Amino acid sequence: MAIKKSLKQRQGKYTTHSERETFSLAKNLAKKFKGSEVVLLMGELGAGKTVFAKGIAAGLGLRDIRQVCSPSFTLLNIYLASIPIYHLDLYRLNGEAEIRDLGFEDYIGDGVVLVEWGEKIKFPLEAIRVDIEVGSGDTRTIQIRL
Repeated sequence: MAIKKSLKQRQGKYTTHSERETFSLAKNLAKKFKGSEVVLLMGELGAGKTVFAKGIAAGLGLRDIRQVCSPSFTLLNIYLASIPIYHLDLYRLNGEAEIRDLGFEDYIGDGVVLVEWGEKIKFPLEAIRVDIEVGSGDTRTIQIRL
């Protein structure tokens, strides 16, 4: 996956003060996607990983972002936007074997792959890493690394 120069300009640390700002940051990031990106969303429970996923889906043209929800129990949700979005949640999985058994690597290159609890992936994977830290109130510090 070759990451566009414009995405490299988006890496860095951001502070958002509401869910709306977090959503907008993700939406603007996704508008630069080619359609084959892997995004690892990391942060504690309630940090805003799903809000960020909704923003990415909106940036990719998903009409009804209400369908974007954390796939904690189903493990994988697929959304049909301008390109397919594969939204995975690793919260309930333990260890590399369970993660690999999920078979998410099959989706890489076929659309955008969003992975909540991406910090559980310990094997090498070319991805955009989004680390969300909770501040006071609705404030979030979001580190985007390519």
